[in-house]
Amino acid sequence: MSTTRPYAAGDHGPETGTTGRDGGTGTVDPDNARRLPLTDESGIVPRARDFTRQALHDWGWLPAATGDRRAAAEDVLLVVSELVTNACLHAGGPEELLLRRSLKSLRLEVVDGGPGDPAPRTPHRAGRPGGHGMFIVQRLCLDWGVIRNADRPGKTVWAELAAPD
Repeated sequence: MSTTRPYAAGDHGPETGTTGRDGGTGTVDPDNARRLPLTDESGIVPRARDFTRQALHDWGWLPAATGDRRAAAEDVLLVVSELVTNACLHAGGPEELLLRRSLKSLRLEVVDGGPGDPAPRTPHRAGRPGGHGMFIVQRLCLDWGVIRNADRPGKTVWAELAAPD
């Protein structure tokens, strides 16, 4: 489902203890959240995937004991790749990746300085090259949306995926 709600249904914003983009003094809880700065980097997409894969290992999603758990982890890695790639192609590059886990979901956030809003290409045509990133995100995620920065250009594109059972 595509939405412009700033947070997923039932979520009332960033968890306590996380640092906002305004440079607040909080820190990210390594047990439940991970932050990766991505400015002025080469190989951003593989780096974001490797960072996410390591978090999934640390959080017990990998190595996966079942096919369903493996598929859930692969979905997370694919969505990270799509969100970071979209920021590279359409928003001047990502600034950071934030991963936040809860018991029931994993929230991915990609911050960029671009003015546009991501949207699935409509109508979607499977045989058409390119333009499938947000369609993939829409299909794999419980929900996704955009948070506009109030004090500067840019946004945060977030997506939530279900945690494996």
